[in-house]
Amino acid sequence: MKFIDQIGRHIKLNSTPKRIISLVPSQTELLYDLGLEDSIVGITKFCVHPFHFKSTKKIIGGTKQINIDKIIALKPDIILCNKEENTIEIVELCQSICNTHVSDIVTIDDCLELIKQYGIIFDKPTRAIKISDKINYNLKDFKAFVKDKPTLKAAYFIWRKPWIVAGSGTFINHLLELNKFENIYNNIERYPEVELKGLKEQGDPELVLLSSEPYPFKDEHVLEVGSVSNHAKIIFVDGEYFSWYGSRLIKAFNYFKTLRNRL
Repeated sequence: MKFIDQIGRHIKLNSTPKRIISLVPSQTELLYDLGLEDSIVGITKFCVHPFHFKSTKKIIGGTKQINIDKIIALKPDIILCNKEENTIEIVELCQSICNTHVSDIVTIDDCLELIKQYGIIFDKPTRAIKISDKINYNLKDFKAFVKDKPTLKAAYFIWRKPWIVAGSGTFINHLLELNKFENIYNNIERYPEVELKGLKEQGDPELVLLSSEPYPFKDEHVLEVGSVSNHAKIIFVDGEYFSWYGSRLIKAFNYFKTLRNRL
């Protein structure tokens, strides 16, 4: 079998991979939902879903730092990476061990393509189609729900000191657009550092979203943001629903409905 991953790399498989290492939390969850639990031999410390994997799977490091000796010892058939989550150096190291697939997710269409590829690579086409069908159904339903909702100017923070936001070219920004949240930092690519005191001048958002990950925002940070905003509504949001792709999207749109009803 020959494949081209989402960054254009060619992969040749002689058989269905039976020993999988995942270096991406959302992709680990997707593998589980595809019915591949028994084939997963290694994960990162950030792969928190499903919860029991922490005690049943080998932890090989994080998404940015890996233990190469542990990976070699697991004798994987394939290693799954992501362009954003993992570094080029990690991908090259993994490729020296075995076939390595790299995803690149900016839109839901990218996510659906990844699910389709995994369905073929791991011989789980029926489960892959079921997951994609559920995502598409819930997406269509959410678009109808949000159609008449007002567009709100928004900022989505993922880190503090330095303050970092989600900008254009990110999956988070794509989901903000689906929610009819106009990202005031859409004119800056990726994850730029911003000056919090310039929030009003940078776009004066009506809504500020403080993500649950990767930074653990707390109540005092709401006050901090509020002191420099022009009466913006500031809320905590579940970062997994805004940044995790794969099967997590099945649940995401009901979460977005609940979020919208809070505003």
